[in-house]
Amino acid sequence: MSWTWRFETEDGGAVAPAGSLSSSESFPTQSDAETWLGETWQELLDTGVQQVVLQEAGRKVYGPMSLRPVD
Repeated sequence: MSWTWRFETEDGGAVAPAGSLSSSESFPTQSDAETWLGETWQELLDTGVQQVVLQEAGRKVYGPMSLRPVD
């Protein structure tokens, strides 16, 4: 199985992160995917990604989840 993140704008449209982040990054486990997001969420937000959806082999697991900090 492969775990991936779908990167979205605030209205749910797909967006590719800029810079060195890859929109096709895949992970062997859910834990690996979530750890990666925990380490890169700020960079993703800075490049225009507003929310993410976790997918396993193309199936939605959860989301959308906002990357914006709670006020």
